[in-house]
Amino acid sequence: MSIRRSPLARRSFLVGGLTVTAVGTLGLPAHGAPFRPAAPSIAGCDEWGAREPTSAIDVLDSKPTKIIVHHTASANVDDTSQAQAFALSRAIQDHHMDGNGWKDTGQNFTNSRGGWLTEGRHKSLSVLTAGEQHVLGAHAGDQNSVSLGIENEGTYTSTDVPAKLWTSLVELCTYMIAQYGISASAIYGHRDFMSTECPGEVLYGRLPELREAVGAAVGQHVVHPVTWLLLKPGATGPAVTATQYLLRAQGATDVPVDGVYGPQTQTATAQFLRDHHFETATCYATRIEEPSLFGGTAWTALAPVLSGDGQGDAVRALQTLLTSRGHYVPADAHYAGRTATAVSDFQAANGLQPTGVADHEVWKRLLR
Repeated sequence: MSIRRSPLARRSFLVGGLTVTAVGTLGLPAHGAPFRPAAPSIAGCDEWGAREPTSAIDVLDSKPTKIIVHHTASANVDDTSQAQAFALSRAIQDHHMDGNGWKDTGQNFTNSRGGWLTEGRHKSLSVLTAGEQHVLGAHAGDQNSVSLGIENEGTYTSTDVPAKLWTSLVELCTYMIAQYGISASAIYGHRDFMSTECPGEVLYGRLPELREAVGAAVGQHVVHPVTWLLLKPGATGPAVTATQYLLRAQGATDVPVDGVYGPQTQTATAQFLRDHHFETATCYATRIEEPSLFGGTAWTALAPVLSGDGQGDAVRALQTLLTSRGHYVPADAHYAGRTATAVSDFQAANGLQPTGVADHEVWKRLLR
């Protein structure tokens, strides 16, 4: 199955009178009403020559609530033809099925450097077109049941995305948002949920721009999400010191408290991920092991909710972060008193309910 558009739409597409250009520039008429975008051109599995899945595809009777953006971590090729896009889709499927042991391609859709869109996991296209159910993928760990995954061809750690890829990404996300009623604010990067570089520093840095472009197209106000910090080798400062205290609170007592994300601390975070069964992130091309990275929802297991009579190294971690933000509290490992007050003050200053409880929303903001 495929949905086709005119050749003109490869460079621009119309959404209720809006023109989206190659760089995703959008405008709204004065009344600001939402629009129903036309479906982009997406080549179905049969068209690009997909293998049959090894078992039945799971179709959930619920709608996805977010979109997760990936990069393939493969070469930034110069070939931008549709033939290359089809070859990429076949290679990804082979890797996911033969290398990872999955039943089919992991992501729901793939976007090539030439801007060619293809269906990833079987049934994703027909289910998206109907807009009532969700194809369960294998691209983002525990987020698969609630998220659509888009793989973008290339590696975007230091290289910007091609204009055609960007245009198709805006176009596809806009259509997904409209079909399912997803908030344009709910477009995330893979690293927001797993300990991985994906979708690369550059593409990840453009996600606010992507949300704004899509939000403008469908008439939504965008509130950019607060996401977890990704720790990388070379990181220093209070967030690293806090991480070290948190690891020590979890039993890794040999971790130094020096504010440097060095080998010992990296080893401890890698062991923490294994002990708590957090999945290793997978990109196409190779199975990329990133043991030196720590981020995503792994923080929810490392950073405890603190209140009342809390004490110990986890409280020291919290006090380190509060002090770094100008809330001068004693480094006494006790939560009560000035520390609890500082948490309430920090919550109020950041638009949160001032409960005095250091929950994950507090940790998320302090770490970043």
